Amino acid sequence: MSKNPASRNILALLLLAALSLSTATGAAAEIGDKPAAIEALVKTYEDTQNFNGAVLVAEKGRIIFKKGFGLADREWNVPNAPDTKFRLGSITKQFTSMLVLELVQEKKLDLQGRLSSYLPFYRKDTGDKITIHHLLTHTSGIPDYTDQVERLAVEAVRDPYPPAEFVAKFCSGDLQFEPGTRYRYDNAGYFILGAVIEAVTGKPYEQVLRERIFEPLGMRDSGYDRPVPLIPRRASGYDVSFDGFENARYLNMSLPYAAGALYSTVEDLYKWDRALAGNELLSSEMKSLLFKPQVAVGGGASYGYGWMVRQAPVPGAQAKTLHVFHMGAIFGFRSYIGRLPEEGHLVVILNNTPEAALPAMAEGILGILYGQPPVPPKKSVSRAVYRTLLEKGVGEAVAKYGEIKRTAAQDYDLNPSELNELGYYLLQTKKMVPAALEIFKLNVAEYPKYANGYDSLGEAYLAAGDKKQAVLSYAKSLELDPSNANAAAKLAEILKR
Repeated sequence: MSKNPASRNILALLLLAALSLSTATGAAAEIGDKPAAIEALVKTYEDTQNFNGAVLVAEKGRIIFKKGFGLADREWNVPNAPDTKFRLGSITKQFTSMLVLELVQEKKLDLQGRLSSYLPFYRKDTGDKITIHHLLTHTSGIPDYTDQVERLAVEAVRDPYPPAEFVAKFCSGDLQFEPGTRYRYDNAGYFILGAVIEAVTGKPYEQVLRERIFEPLGMRDSGYDRPVPLIPRRASGYDVSFDGFENARYLNMSLPYAAGALYSTVEDLYKWDRALAGNELLSSEMKSLLFKPQVAVGGGASYGYGWMVRQAPVPGAQAKTLHVFHMGAIFGFRSYIGRLPEEGHLVVILNNTPEAALPAMAEGILGILYGQPPVPPKKSVSRAVYRTLLEKGVGEAVAKYGEIKRTAAQDYDLNPSELNELGYYLLQTKKMVPAALEIFKLNVAEYPKYANGYDSLGEAYLAAGDKKQAVLSYAKSLELDPSNANAAAKLAEILKR
């Protein structure tokens, strides 16, 4: 379908990935030294290039583990630590929702109040339909401006707009559905909420955050991430390719704004957790709205106000307990916070690479808290194949895949997306188009029902100049997945020539 079939809705898919908090396999086992078991588990994620960051775990409200792994700055060889500051991405939303509920509690906002009442400049035809509740729960129908991220990278990131102007230009499109009728994860809604907070308080969003949350809670290592001020112990963000680490793309944090512009540490997020356990910021009644299932999102989970919510079994038992959690993803960073508020358990994981299996790591850590032996992460089969390709050529690389599948399948991630990712990486280097073609052929041979594999194979055939085979590949992709708009468009384009 595309290089990254999840690219247009990456944040939504990341959140849905967090729904995997399921019971670990095998009988419960007593784990005496939980901190040591947690450290050993996280180290396996680091060793398999699935993690590079900091972790904090609290059991019954008390910290039992906190440590940094890998490097905060690779150019200066600076290690990560519990006080390293990471970009949070969409974890920012829970702070925005807290500010909104504080203003509701003070009767300065109404959850059923109309958007046009608070932002008079907003287009009236849709602003009169959309409520604050709709914005908080991703049910407004407003198109997500991050769908235009490439355009924004050119037009808005280097010369950012003031929030109100940005809302008018990028967050005021025609509705995709009637407000309240559907859920669609939407950064635009939370960007607009930041503008509403500014309009109601008469202060910048950043100042309101500082005065109402960070200063009262002593969260001195948290803030709005701006490019100009020097921020001690700030982690650099990295991308990870098959050839190693590279600096993440530049992003002016005025773009994510109230939807994703904050930074923090695992230690400060523990302070946040403790405040959420009490009533320092909100009354019990008002705070319960944060974690009330407001709208179903699938997989047995719901969205509250800035939090994903799920009743799920505790590892190794049938009894269910409340899980509230959220993930964040932003250029070069990935983050996770998971709370079991009825138990007092907390898992915070902050990572400064996009390659991070955080939900699975959190699941393993929770299992340890309940005496369950964790399942270690699987190795990347695509990386093993790529190393062989560089050393011995594509024929040996294909043979290497077969060898791994025969002799070590249990140790490797054999998801078809692994080979697809490798194929596209090779395709980006025009000199390696033949190798990419062989990898895509291998993928469809191994996974003949994988529609996106045939789509990718079609693109490789086009790059190699073989239109006939490209047509056959795109047609097969459509046969397997009739909704594949990319394959349909490519097929029509080729046949029109």
